[in-house]
Amino acid sequence: MSERERLTRLFEEKAKAVSALVSTVASMDQALAYALDVCDKKQACQLLVSGCELPLSGTGEALCETKQQKVLAAPGLERETFAKLKGLAAERGVLCIDTGMRQHLGGVDIAFTVADFGIAETGTLVFDSDSEEQRLATMIAEFHLAVLPVSKIREKSFDLEEELLVLLRKSPNYTAFVTGASRTADIERVLALGVHGPLELHILLLED
Repeated sequence: MSERERLTRLFEEKAKAVSALVSTVASMDQALAYALDVCDKKQACQLLVSGCELPLSGTGEALCETKQQKVLAAPGLERETFAKLKGLAAERGVLCIDTGMRQHLGGVDIAFTVADFGIAETGTLVFDSDSEEQRLATMIAEFHLAVLPVSKIREKSFDLEEELLVLLRKSPNYTAFVTGASRTADIERVLALGVHGPLELHILLLED
């Protein structure tokens, strides 16, 4: 087994241990198809459905109108990749956006992103998240789908020292470490998923 294969296998093992759903894709096109299939199969985000039938203020009605179809948020993609995803999403009746996340705080079904690095020993994704659009998308979406090129997997966080120093020199800086789906046990010590973020984290290991 090569070192690359060992790290990939270790990352997958640790990510699954924290409830991430891990799959391997051979190309970005396959990753886009995966995202749309997940969007097709999931129930539409229900955050705004309850209460929208009641008399509301103009602001409230406008917010309800933002959730009349499934929303796939994909900030930070290369222009050509986003254009392809947007076209495929439109064919399925899904709204695909990469900006204006504040206008969709009532519910985003899928966030689709590309991770900058992965840490194998903890199954952690690392994102250079200085973009507010990316931060909002990955926080308010019900499902987060992240593409991780296997060449970007490192064994330990210490192995990312040089790369992190480069990121931290940028201003403003917001580097995010994501390990598994959102979870908390604050309420009566009962584990609950999706309280502070996505219900599901899907990691797509891209053979690059």
